[in-house]
Amino acid sequence: MSVQPDPQKPDRRLIFLLNAGHRRVQRWIEAKMAAKGGLTAAQSGVLFFLGERDGALIGEAADALDLAPSAMTGLIDRMTRAELVERHADPKDGRAMRLRLTDKGHAAHEAAKAGLDGLNAHLTEGFTPEEIGVVARWLGSLQTKFPKGEC
Repeated sequence: MSVQPDPQKPDRRLIFLLNAGHRRVQRWIEAKMAAKGGLTAAQSGVLFFLGERDGALIGEAADALDLAPSAMTGLIDRMTRAELVERHADPKDGRAMRLRLTDKGHAAHEAAKAGLDGLNAHLTEGFTPEEIGVVARWLGSLQTKFPKGEC
């Protein structure tokens, strides 16, 4: 039996709500993506990043996605095997690797973008643009209140 929240007393356990909401949305996204070809949310993140910054360094993508270098390496290895991205040596520093979307990666990026429109519509359903603006501002503020690398 689930307990229904009292609309007169909104739940203010923000950390709990944020974590529970994140897990639910993540599972929902993963299930939808698996049903449409098997991309993961992390792979989609790389596709979205490279869709804007094709040819970026692997480290730049890892920073943008807030992933540890080891996690990023494994992710890119899987995406390379799936022929979504290619690694290319940086012309100025042969030790550094740049990422480029393949034709298959570009197609997957476009498909992921189309799915994102539906997801955003689902997430915002029942809320006014002003309410979504407040939520977006609050979520965005977390990036500056809790900078990467600080404890």
